[in-house]
Amino acid sequence: MKIQFSHYAAGAGVATDLVNTSARVRTDIGEVLTTPEALTAFLAEHDVRLDALPPGTAPAEDDLAAVLALRQETRALLEAATEDEVAEGANRLTARATSDLSLLRDDDGRLQWHIATTPGASVADELAALVGTGLLGVLHTLGHSRFRPCQSPTCTGLFVDTSKAGRRCYCIPNLCGNRLHAAKHRARRRDAQR
Repeated sequence: MKIQFSHYAAGAGVATDLVNTSARVRTDIGEVLTTPEALTAFLAEHDVRLDALPPGTAPAEDDLAAVLALRQETRALLEAATEDEVAEGANRLTARATSDLSLLRDDDGRLQWHIATTPGASVADELAALVGTGLLGVLHTLGHSRFRPCQSPTCTGLFVDTSKAGRRCYCIPNLCGNRLHAAKHRARRRDAQR
């Protein structure tokens, strides 16, 4: 797998969404990654193609267990109090499966940094490299202030804000944001009826 380092938002998005698949965050539906098939769906949803999973190959139960452990590591990094903690942890994640750094041309002919994963790396280690490079890219380019908790009072989710404006408030905007706005709307209607 080659990870384009300058496209850090993809890895940061995977990190955000991976952390927010836990029952701790998804109290409405519970654990999202319950089976290897659910992991396959998660990877497909994020357009992640791992060398550890050749086409037509599904993750195994041990892959799922390792990814769930990675989810805990990733959550700890998103909760880290300092940028040094994030950098150290993201470097560890990246080092789990990376073998070399190359400057290669992208589809538009521009030179871009790519990190290649080690042949034979596990599903979780390749995913760790993607998450690690995404977090390092955000930390370097946008800063530690972009690692945030969800602002919904009923949510324990976390996210990495890679938006241009940097004003994202919710871990799952169409879920947490909508719930909060709906609750405020209902409260205004109740107050108006009184």
